[in-house]
Amino acid sequence: MIHLRRRIVSLLLKPVSHVPDAVVISPLIYLRRAVSTTAPASPKPFAVEEYLVATCGLTRAQAAKASGKLSHLRSPSRPDAVLAFLSDLGVSRPDVAAAVAADPGLLCAGVEKNLARRAAELGDLGISRSQIARLVPLANSTFRSRALATNLGFWLPVLGSFEKILKCLKMNSSILGSDLEKVVKPNLALLEECGMTACDIASCPSVYSRRLLTLNPSYLRDAVARAEELGLGRGSRMFRYALMAVALTSKESVAAKLRVLDELGFSRDDVLLIVRKSPQFLALSEKKIRRAAEFFKRDIGLEERYIAQRPALFTYSLERRLLPRHYLLKVLRAKGLLNCELDYYRTAAMGEEKFVQRFVDPYKDHIPGLAEAYASRCFEKVN
Repeated sequence: MIHLRRRIVSLLLKPVSHVPDAVVISPLIYLRRAVSTTAPASPKPFAVEEYLVATCGLTRAQAAKASGKLSHLRSPSRPDAVLAFLSDLGVSRPDVAAAVAADPGLLCAGVEKNLARRAAELGDLGISRSQIARLVPLANSTFRSRALATNLGFWLPVLGSFEKILKCLKMNSSILGSDLEKVVKPNLALLEECGMTACDIASCPSVYSRRLLTLNPSYLRDAVARAEELGLGRGSRMFRYALMAVALTSKESVAAKLRVLDELGFSRDDVLLIVRKSPQFLALSEKKIRRAAEFFKRDIGLEERYIAQRPALFTYSLERRLLPRHYLLKVLRAKGLLNCELDYYRTAAMGEEKFVQRFVDPYKDHIPGLAEAYASRCFEKVN
C-alpha cells in the first residue's frame, strides 16, 4: 500500500513532457493503470465442500467431514480429472460418492502417474474394467497403492475368485492393504493350524470373520490360546466361532460376560458348556446376557443346566420374541385354554408363522383382541 501511494504521488507530480497535444497522456491515466496493475481482483476461492456435494454426490455431513482433508486444493482441476477418469472407467455416481467419502485423497491423486497405472496393472491380472469399477468404492485408499496389484494377485487364488474378494472387502477393507509377509501369510498359516482356510473364513456367515485375516499376528495367536482355554480344541467344529468371538472381544469383556453367569448361579461347567455349544454367546452384551438369564430363571423358572444345554436361548430377542410369547401363553393358561405342558425351548425356537398357527389362530375367537395384542406386542387390553 505504501509503495502504491508513493507511485501515485510520483505520477501526479511528474511534469508533462513537451509533446504534441494529440499524444499527451494525463497523470490520471497513469494512475488508473497503476491501480489496475498493482491491485488485481482476487480470484474466487475454490469451495471444496460445495464441490463435494454438487459434483461428487456426497451428503452435507460427508462433505463437511471430507473437506478438511482437501483444504489445500485451490482449484477443481485435479478433482475434475479424477472424476473424468472414474467416469470413463464406468464407476457410477453413487460409487464415486462412496469412494470419495471413504477416501477424500482420491481426488488429489494423479491420473496418469497413479490411477491409470493401477488400472493397467489390474488389467494385466485379467481384471476387466467393469470389475475395476466395482473395486474402486470398496478398496478405499488401497486403490492408490503400488501394492494393489500384488496383493490382489495374491488373494485371487487364495480366495478363489474376484467376487469373493469383493465380498471380503465389504466386511474388511484392509485385506488389500495389509502387509502380505508380516501379517497375512503368518495369519493364514496359524489359521490353517486351527483347521481353517481363507475360503472357510470368507464363507463364514459371521460378518466379522474376515477380520481374522488381517489382525495383528501376535493378537491372533493370543486369541487362539484364549479360545483353547474355554475348552474348545482346534479341530472342533465350533472352534472357529469361538476364535472369532474372543479375537474381536477384549479379554476384559469376555471375563465380564462370564462373570455375569457366575453371579446368577451358573457353575463353571455350565458356563463352559454355554461357550462350547454357542461361542457366539461371547458377542452378546453384558446387559442382554443378564436380562435374558434373569428372565429364564425368574419368570420361566428354568434351571441353570437346562439353559446351559440350550444357549441359543440367549440369542433371541426378549422384546420381539420371548416376552410376547411368554405373555400370550400366560393368557391362554389363565383362560384355561392351554393345560398341556410345553417344552420352553421348543416354543421359543419355533418359527413365527408356526407359533401363530398353533397358539394364536385357534384362540383368537375365544379371546377378543388376542391376535391384535400379540401382533402389536401389547397385552394390556386383553381381557
